[in-house]
Amino acid sequence: MSTVKDLAQLGKRIAAQHGWAAAKAFKAYEMNEADRAVLSKCATDLLKVFPPVSGVAAEMSAALAVGLESRLAAPIHVVAGTLAVEGVPVFGDRTPFDGAEVFSTPNPDWNGHVWVMIGPYVVDIAIFRAAYSRQGPARLARHIDLNFGPNKGLYVDLWRRTQQVGLSYEPHYVLSADEVTRLMGGAYHIIKQAQPEQP
Repeated sequence: MSTVKDLAQLGKRIAAQHGWAAAKAFKAYEMNEADRAVLSKCATDLLKVFPPVSGVAAEMSAALAVGLESRLAAPIHVVAGTLAVEGVPVFGDRTPFDGAEVFSTPNPDWNGHVWVMIGPYVVDIAIFRAAYSRQGPARLARHIDLNFGPNKGLYVDLWRRTQQVGLSYEPHYVLSADEVTRLMGGAYHIIKQAQPEQP
């Protein structure tokens, strides 16, 4: 599957997975202040309980999407693909992949990136965790340090504006509801493992 270049193409991917009504809602959505507040609270709550481990963008994104679905009347989709910094991939390699196969497990072993799209907005709860971790790509760490600084938790911007800060989100696959639910199970397991045993 080729890389998606614009919102119309991404809308077609969403329609293929979730129907044309979902694609239409995706393109029409505009984020308001109330939605931003809900998003911020949901992300903060998730970051508090999710351990600072690397390579879990899929699970974190699924957990955020599931948390938002009951709180926001907005088109929320989990998307997988390549994340590039200044045009150079740091997660993923722009190679087509079989999304159904990759996301057939609750903890996929895959080198790409996963984020949430709320309408035309990129919502990435994993990018700063990856950049600040010792295992994160050096190119990403440098870029985030220079452009955003320390102690950030959630990146939100219109998809078309992300390149203005040197980030390129290149969608290849839109996850189904079942795949998101499966990843949520993986997220729950990661959170549970990180919590201390109760006496």
